[in-house]
Amino acid sequence: MLVIEARFRISLPPDLYITDLSQAFPDTTFRLLSGVRTGDTASELGEAVTDTPDAVISGFQNHDAVTEFEVLDRTDDRLLTTYETADVDLYAFIENGGFPPEFPIEVRNGRYEFDLTGTRNEFDQFRKTLEEIGTAYELLSKVHKEQSDRLLTRRQEELLSIGLREGYFEVPRACTLADLAETVGVDKSTASGIIRRAQARLIAWYLTGTRGE
Repeated sequence: MLVIEARFRISLPPDLYITDLSQAFPDTTFRLLSGVRTGDTASELGEAVTDTPDAVISGFQNHDAVTEFEVLDRTDDRLLTTYETADVDLYAFIENGGFPPEFPIEVRNGRYEFDLTGTRNEFDQFRKTLEEIGTAYELLSKVHKEQSDRLLTRRQEELLSIGLREGYFEVPRACTLADLAETVGVDKSTASGIIRRAQARLIAWYLTGTRGE
């Protein structure tokens, strides 16, 4: 199976809290390490590499879209934070792409970079979706890898393994999709998409002997 590993840079949608913060502190690198959307809010774990940690903390605390904020660890040039935000437009934007990016997502001065790993069809569909919704992007890198020994991507294997361990595939289920998404640190839509693609590949392999797309 041919797998594409790519890195994208995309301009952030306007009026996001992270757009405001990254433009207010253009020399700071913000990294979204994990995020879980729960309805109208999102809980996130983030890192900021900055020469002005106190100012960045104040920026988070004073932003209207950040409802809770806590510093977990800090040094002279790094912050590890957890926070809750009412600004979930980034998740809606990601969901519209139909191909969830991999954490961490790196943000700097109004633009964010992320990695994607998937098949040619998944990669082409993601680029098509970006073009259809009018989102400008830069393709920073693109590597083709032949992975004939892998039926699933590592991300798909991770979610299926954790889902099996937590009882997501039992009847009745021992955990919900929301529980599974929270365990792996993604939102429900992202977890659902990864699981659906993994199941489609497994079914195609079982019924036809091919790996599918």
